[in-house]
Amino acid sequence: MLATTLTLLLTLPAQAAAPPGAATCSGCHGPRADAAIPSLAGRSTESILAALLAYRRGEGSPTVMDRIARGFSEPELRAIAAWVARP
Repeated sequence: MLATTLTLLLTLPAQAAAPPGAATCSGCHGPRADAAIPSLAGRSTESILAALLAYRRGEGSPTVMDRIARGFSEPELRAIAAWVARP
């Protein structure tokens, strides 16, 4: 399923619309993020997905991210991670 999701996302035009939820990530995790809220720039899809899934399981530092991640299915989180990690 991951390969299919990535294949679909990689074949979309550069201006493809963000999957639901993805466009808001840069509000906190953009290039000006600080140590408390890290930038996602340069992170791989796998790294972002692993963090999202961990937050969804309630692991990691208590932040708003656990509540955000629980609002999405695993396929949705995969699509978000792939979109956020795109160059």
